[in-house]
Amino acid sequence: MQALTLWPQEARRKLVGVFTDIDDTLTTEGAITPDALQALADLKAAGLIVIPITGRPIGWCEPFMAGTYGTAWPVDAMVAENGAVAFVHQKGLQSAWNMRKPLSKLYQQDAATRTDNQARMQAIAAQVMAQVPGVQLSRDSAGRETDLAFDYAEFARHSPETVQQVLAVLQRAGMQTTVSSIHIHGCFGNFNKWQGACWIAQALLGRDLPNERDRWVFVGDSGNDQAMFEHFTHSVGVANIARFVPQLAHLPGYVTAAERGAGFAEVARAILQALSP
Repeated sequence: MQALTLWPQEARRKLVGVFTDIDDTLTTEGAITPDALQALADLKAAGLIVIPITGRPIGWCEPFMAGTYGTAWPVDAMVAENGAVAFVHQKGLQSAWNMRKPLSKLYQQDAATRTDNQARMQAIAAQVMAQVPGVQLSRDSAGRETDLAFDYAEFARHSPETVQQVLAVLQRAGMQTTVSSIHIHGCFGNFNKWQGACWIAQALLGRDLPNERDRWVFVGDSGNDQAMFEHFTHSVGVANIARFVPQLAHLPGYVTAAERGAGFAEVARAILQALSP
């Protein structure tokens, strides 16, 4: 990883959009910081596409898209559950956060498949909690539709060995797994953030992300961001990625000096500086 200051200005100038993780990338201590929220708004005002993509459940995302807690996040869409489902604004993208437009969901799986998978996941969740003492579903699980998530570092504190035990149970059940900065995830389906980013870029924007990877940047911090670090021409880790580096097979190209929301704001400033006349 190189310092963010080494990211070429010409590369930043050519960007059309930003994908970003949420937990510990936009947020600090569980909440988005004012500087990160302003960074989202500044990127949108400069004409860039901005799409958070998270392992969080779709139900958890809705208040931030709808502005339930105040100002809606100034983003074009929000992709949840590591790429399986997204919230979009029904009537297009322009100034959506100001106009409080109705939201709609886009799914990668059909309703029958989701219903079948949900029944299977309930049984597997019970199996995990019976076989790995002390492990519980994440507190946001009520809002999940396409995956399971177990808390190892949000409210609980579990060892790396316990994380591996949970992963082993999920994998034996045929689930695809990934680990974020706070949760252990399992799902039925070929879902990861890169696959989800390609899907939403095509479904919502009609853009072929694999053929224009050099015109986007991804910002993240942990294990479930690896597919994005691997595939994006431009990728940035916020400084707190340091604790995961020994576990990552794919690292971002650049790293910020600041952690979490302040690190994201640092990325936004670098982009906006390159776009300035």
